[in-house]
Amino acid sequence: MPLIPEEPQIHESAQGPRATPAAGRPAPTPRPVPGPRTAASPRPGRPGPAPARPTPPVPRPTSASSPSPSAVTGQENRSASSAQPQIQLIPAPTAGALDAAEEAVDLLLETGRAPGDILVLTTGEPHPWATHELSFGDAAYWAQHDARDDVFFADAAAVERAAERPVVVVAVNGDDDELAARALPAARKRAGALLIVCGDPQRVNSVLGAAV
Repeated sequence: MPLIPEEPQIHESAQGPRATPAAGRPAPTPRPVPGPRTAASPRPGRPGPAPARPTPPVPRPTSASSPSPSAVTGQENRSASSAQPQIQLIPAPTAGALDAAEEAVDLLLETGRAPGDILVLTTGEPHPWATHELSFGDAAYWAQHDARDDVFFADAAAVERAAERPVVVVAVNGDDDELAARALPAARKRAGALLIVCGDPQRVNSVLGAAV
């Protein structure tokens, strides 16, 4: 069924600009590579005025048995087959989906969610943290996933390798609709309590809505 856009109130936090763009475009300041962090350690600020902040989301349960975000304690390690996660859609253009996902992560951390509870999947450009950590080798990268000490960023194409976490955030930031359509149901199975999808609402509903 189609997703209903629900927009979160994202507190003041920001992400650095992306990696060096193609020739002919202004070169932004390089994005700092994130490391282990807690709710008390936000990312460095982004230059320029902050974007308008949307209103807080009201999570939409997918079934009567779905818990609210404040009631998931003690239930987050349950089997994915025993209950369905809540689903939120954060409207964002394809080029801004990763930024929206990072804003959602910041909000989760600020409201008390542990960093190790969160898995972020990207359907297009990988998160700079994932690119940086993969430079040290595949084994070292996935060892951090298994340690569950921090937010983990992964390519949606590798979602089958990811374990369940209480919260899964999907940034629909690529043009491969086939990959996006495969990623969402797989991400839903790995979301113990909450699945957040960041992307263009019309595109998400038309390409991924039937999978939800």
